[in-house]
Amino acid sequence: MTSHVPNEARVIPLRPQATRPGARPAAAPVPPERRPPTVREPLWRDLVGDVLRGERLAQERTLKDVSDAARISMPYLSEVERGRKEASSEVLAAAAGALGLSLGDLLARAHGELVRVTSRHTGAGPGRNTPGARFDGMCLAA
Repeated sequence: MTSHVPNEARVIPLRPQATRPGARPAAAPVPPERRPPTVREPLWRDLVGDVLRGERLAQERTLKDVSDAARISMPYLSEVERGRKEASSEVLAAAAGALGLSLGDLLARAHGELVRVTSRHTGAGPGRNTPGARFDGMCLAA
């Protein structure tokens, strides 16, 4: 005596499709080519790393030279410069000090870079409320 069981799986929905009176149908998804471009804000660790690397290269110093002066391992300093590690304030202060900068100088430069990068995407410079106004120059005050 054999019983024949069909070789089909029965699908049981976890959430039944409830149709409420007056419910709107779901909107069709927007294709990727018609979506507005998304702008990814830079990460702080990337900005700080860029400032450290830029200053080191401007001084024509090697990673080894700066890491020895800061008493930070060379691979770790490299990771910080590339934005791969979130360095502590002590490590940042040591790296900045080895480059002749204070921690405040380092963070101020990173902040300036953040303002520059984000104002390019929003179209408004620092302190400007007019949409579409851009300022990509440098301002020096004596």
